[in-house]
Amino acid sequence: MNLVTGATGHIGNVLVRLLLESGENVRAMIMPGEDTTALQGLDVELIEADVLDYQSLLKAFNRIHVVYHLAGLISILPGKERMVQVVNVIGTRNVIQAAQSAGVRRLVYTSSIHALKRVPHGIIIDETIPFDIEHAISSYDSSKAMASMEILNAVHHGMDAVIVCPTGVIGPYDFRRSEMGQLILDCVEQKPMFYVDGAYDFVDVRDVAQGLIQAGEKGRCGESYILSGERIQVLDIIKIVQEILGKRLFSLKIPMDLARFTAKIMPFYYRLAHVKPRFTTYSLATITSNSFISHAKAHLELGYQPRPLRESLDDTVRWFSKYKRFSKIPGL
Repeated sequence: MNLVTGATGHIGNVLVRLLLESGENVRAMIMPGEDTTALQGLDVELIEADVLDYQSLLKAFNRIHVVYHLAGLISILPGKERMVQVVNVIGTRNVIQAAQSAGVRRLVYTSSIHALKRVPHGIIIDETIPFDIEHAISSYDSSKAMASMEILNAVHHGMDAVIVCPTGVIGPYDFRRSEMGQLILDCVEQKPMFYVDGAYDFVDVRDVAQGLIQAGEKGRCGESYILSGERIQVLDIIKIVQEILGKRLFSLKIPMDLARFTAKIMPFYYRLAHVKPRFTTYSLATITSNSFISHAKAHLELGYQPRPLRESLDDTVRWFSKYKRFSKIPGL
């Protein structure tokens, strides 16, 4: 039996789908009262538990062989730094202890490429780059680095665990609308496109989920594996989506200095209006950072092979178009 924490998230719900398709039994861990739209219609066992409630984890982990730990708090806006640290670090510590107590065979932890040290342009980012707590540019980055170190410490004390580090995740089944998902949805809805110069490495959520399964089956204990995809300019994403839609959208390039100024003064508005930000200080730092990232180790050791990004964008556009039409995405 496999257990997926954070099962209603983007990677989580796709991982559940792939495990079920391969004939595996899956228990999906959800927060009490959580919206389970992303898991509707799936033959999966649901169990309510909280990573901050150790006793609930013991119940969830009963008779589980492999735990895929994805549950965490993602926040790149200011104001939630303490909660991000508590959920992502203390929560992971609780997951480790509960897994050990329950006799879980293997723990697969989903970290982040941003947990690694940010290195300058000209250096290829691979698994030789260490996790970096001290120089992280956000509480999220430092929390994922700290949680990854918790995993490695547990391995040192005898636990069987592996770590995966995805890059920017895109793809279908994006029920909660990630930052890039919102950009694609805006294109589908023919909203004006405001963009800045920059690029990043994006990977299909289905390839990340498959990489997690491969890490669970083939990953070497104590090792980390980068699950990257394809580096692309932000403007090129918009152009490809326009080609897929067969429509030309109004696009306006925003000077980086103006975007950075806007990112500093707008967080309060975003929270008040309950809208996803177009630009954040974090996202701007990300798309201007070094994003030449290698997944050679995952390819060699796990058989990981991500699909072309255009295919991912095509499938994402079709998914948003379909589910928008049938009003099955919350808020649409």
